[in-house]
Amino acid sequence: MDYIEIKKLTVNDFIEILGEEPQSEGLFVYISKNNEEIPFTFPFKSPDYSILQIIKGTIKLRINLITKTLSKNETISISPKDVIQILEMSTALQFININFSTDFILKNFLSKTGVEAFDFFTVNNTPKLKLTKKEAETFQTLTRLLRRFNKLESAIFKNEIVKNTFGTIMYSYAELFKRNYPNLKVELTRQEELAVRFWNILEENVTTERTVQFYADALCITTGHLSKTLKQLTGKTASQLIDDSVIMEARILLESPQYTITQIAEKLNFSDQSFFGKYFKKHIGLSPSEYRKEKRKQ
Repeated sequence: MDYIEIKKLTVNDFIEILGEEPQSEGLFVYISKNNEEIPFTFPFKSPDYSILQIIKGTIKLRINLITKTLSKNETISISPKDVIQILEMSTALQFININFSTDFILKNFLSKTGVEAFDFFTVNNTPKLKLTKKEAETFQTLTRLLRRFNKLESAIFKNEIVKNTFGTIMYSYAELFKRNYPNLKVELTRQEELAVRFWNILEENVTTERTVQFYADALCITTGHLSKTLKQLTGKTASQLIDDSVIMEARILLESPQYTITQIAEKLNFSDQSFFGKYFKKHIGLSPSEYRKEKRKQ
């Protein structure tokens, strides 16, 4: 028997294969055209997560050697651990696919509620969901809105609209999933359990603690083990994830006229405004005041 190679496809690979233009970093929203053929049938894995919904027609997939057929108004979640192969497509197939990275989730939904809401991605042999007509129409309307703003190069509230629309879609999906499968066991690996605990502690301490040692001590592990585990799961070390979270907090505060830069530095537990400014510029490429001015121009 010939060996069939499992290809690894990134978001950029999908964009190239489908002839699409790049969208926001970490998020790609695709709505197929009527009767469009998917130009690959080989087995593949992706480092990202996705939600697939069928608008019309049918598609037969093999997911981790288990064959599943999805029809109109049915949807399924796919995670980086899944091996996918497209087996058959009807001639009238039309579908929606929302593809997003771990980094996108961490930057926008780093909270205990967010982490727990998306735990359905860790379920082995994820079942499909059958949506009602109204649920499917709502999902499609929100996805079209998400795609429209995600494709824009600039808009005053683009990031807010993308984040909140994506969140509405994902929390709605999580609600439906947990309602339809209340007893389905979510199985986290030891690495995933550690990452969830890290994210919860980080959420509570992001404005006061920036050292990897603090989080490693809270988890009763070494700094090396923590960073290695997070690197394997997210592609980033503990230090990088901490910095990302601090910078996200700083950007949110800077975009509000309520606080001075000195007050923001104090809120984020920096020794002084100068140290905060150097830290922020190192990660963003702009000083806090320059960043605030740029945002006011938009």
